[in-house]
Formats: sequence, C-alpha cells, structure tokens
Amino acid sequence: MLAARATTTNPGGLRSDNRGSSGQSGAGEPVGLYHQDGDLVWAEFSGSSVRAGRLVGTCQPDGAIRAAYCLVTADGEAVAGSCVSTPTMLEDGRLRLAEHWRRMDGSSGVSHIEEVEP
Repeated sequence: MLAARATTTNPGGLRSDNRGSSGQSGAGEPVGLYHQDGDLVWAEFSGSSVRAGRLVGTCQPDGAIRAAYCLVTADGEAVAGSCVSTPTMLEDGRLRLAEHWRRMDGSSGVSHIEEVEP
C-alpha cells in the first residue's frame, strides 16, 4: 500500500487540507487510502459529506497522477470526473497533492490533500 505516488507506505492515508480558522485540518474531512502497483494507482475514500468514493488512474514519469473518480455524497448524489494530481513533499516529510479536478457536469477546481500521520 502506498500513499499516492511516493514510495512512502503509510496506513494513515491522505486527508483533505481544507483548513478552518484554527489553521488545522478538520478530523471530519474525507480520508483516502491510496495504493500503487507499478504505474497503476487506485484509492478508496470516505468521510464527512462523502459516503464512498473510488479513484483509479496511472502515475506518470514526473510523479503526477492522471485519474478518474466517482463518489456518492451524504445526500445520495453520484458525482464523477477526472483529475490530475501533482505531488510535493512537505517540510516534515509528508506528501501533499494538488488535485486539479473536473466533474462530468463541467465544474472544476483544485483541492489539496495531505498525508495523514500513521
């Protein structure tokens, strides 16, 4: 099991970096568990407003992940799209992904997710 594209094994997974006024990531944010086998990458995630989600894609030579995802929200809405996630290493050695996503409905944005301490 790998946390995103790095060779870091971390049973803690990755968590959304939506920081509130305290500057801390919320414990209720979705958490994803990433896996890698060669260039194949896949993940399961859930938490907060996400009942269940999946991601599958490939790791590019530059470390970026190109993937498709789908999820079901707490309200029962099915959401699907694609993303390109670019890794950086934080000063404390944890992985951070800048995830540029586009949903099938045309909406798009950037999310940041960080490796969770095991």
